[in-house]
Amino acid sequence: MFNLITLKDTIRIDPATFGEPLREAAYKELRNKYEGLVDEELGYIISVINLEVNPNGRILAGDGGTHHPVSFDILAFFPQLQEVIEGEVVEVADFGTFLRIGPVDALLHVSQLMDDFISYDERQGVLLGKESGRTISRGDVFRVRIVAVSFPRGRSSGKIGVTARQPMLGKLDWIMDEAKPEEEESEEE
Repeated sequence: MFNLITLKDTIRIDPATFGEPLREAAYKELRNKYEGLVDEELGYIISVINLEVNPNGRILAGDGGTHHPVSFDILAFFPQLQEVIEGEVVEVADFGTFLRIGPVDALLHVSQLMDDFISYDERQGVLLGKESGRTISRGDVFRVRIVAVSFPRGRSSGKIGVTARQPMLGKLDWIMDEAKPEEEESEEE
């Protein structure tokens, strides 16, 4: 889920940027501090927006910079368990696919793709369903449910696990194909 969160902080404006407009210097400092940060409470911080900076800064002894209170909004992506989300296949491997959901990639393991025996064609870079004939390749769009979330800690990179083995989940083309017979039946009635 994407969230717009309002935060308050005090930032240091470096003396080298004193010639710039205060708002621009503050915006650069906030972007450097927050964008790309991953926090267990905020999620994956994508962007800093709507900045308000107090022009009355403080000077601390031994520091040539000024310290200003700021209020700003961040756009953050926070993956929540059981959330249904769509993502694009960015990598296909023998053990599953990686889907780009928001600013991160989630693992869709082969056991969570479909009710079929799946083989990997390394030459074409696709996963194939033996009985259904369904294929999964780079660029396909999937609707999935988030079933596991762990944020990065220490040397761990964090992981998001998803499933497509529930009704109305899977490759969007498959969902549309399954929905068509129901639509045609209701039109005949």
